[in-house]
Amino acid sequence: MRRVEESRAEEFQELRPLLFAIAYRILGGVGEAEDAVQETWLRYETSPTEPRSAKAFLSATVSRISIDVLRSARVRREEYVGPWFPEPLLTDPYSDPERSAELADSVSMAALLLLERLSPLERAVFVLREVFGFSFREIASAVERSEAACRQLAMQARRHMDAGRPRFAADRKEREQLAGRFFDAFKEGDVDGLTELLAADVTLVGDGGGKTPQWTTSVIGPEDVARVLAWLASQFARIGGVVEPQQVNGQPGAIFRDRDGKVLNALALDILDGRIQAIRTVINPDKLGHIGAVADVWAALREANQAHRPAN
Repeated sequence: MRRVEESRAEEFQELRPLLFAIAYRILGGVGEAEDAVQETWLRYETSPTEPRSAKAFLSATVSRISIDVLRSARVRREEYVGPWFPEPLLTDPYSDPERSAELADSVSMAALLLLERLSPLERAVFVLREVFGFSFREIASAVERSEAACRQLAMQARRHMDAGRPRFAADRKEREQLAGRFFDAFKEGDVDGLTELLAADVTLVGDGGGKTPQWTTSVIGPEDVARVLAWLASQFARIGGVVEPQQVNGQPGAIFRDRDGKVLNALALDILDGRIQAIRTVINPDKLGHIGAVADVWAALREANQAHRPAN
């Protein structure tokens, strides 16, 4: 019996990155995905029968759990204050060299927001089929629907996703170079430098969940977005903040930290056709704890304002 338990634990640990990757793409939350993976282990550990395929059993289990969690989460998201973004993911634990491009694109903020348009079942089917290449037989077992129904769900999901996807995507090297120029201009508060990098219909949107100071509506247009960014850069400099460029959800982005290294926000850039199309920043402290200790944004803002006041 002990040998069986050890074998199951080893199989689970080997497959854990895949299980998290599936759950995160279905749920859009790091904490929720980790909870789904843990619940999957508990069900596997206590299963009275030995499955023929640990991968099939665990993938099916984490998918069903994630579907159930997503159904309940939909209500909370409808009541969410302001724009809702996925919890930022800095490192995807699952890798597959043959599908690296698809994996990176599927975890982007833009892709995850498109997935929000799908029903929980459509979302799970799309993720399993289009991202991880599961067969329809495996998917049917996972979501407890017929293969024919899963094919229909996949077709519907693909149609919704294709309708919202941009037509032209930049290659990774181009995105990284443009992102580097963006953050250099941001640190300098260079309005003109920022403006020339932004698309004509660029949007700047923040997810604070009603818990942080933020703009209440999206900022649209290169001139307005550049001015807001330059103002934010000046406020950020006053508190000794540090911009830490890195991949956020598989795309160019950065973590913003205060002088003590605590996280203020995570920012992701949506870069297409040689321009920045969207800037999404997650400020809600509830969505940043997995990155590190979270700063008090209100205190940082007060400090910036005090530093701005002229001395008597």
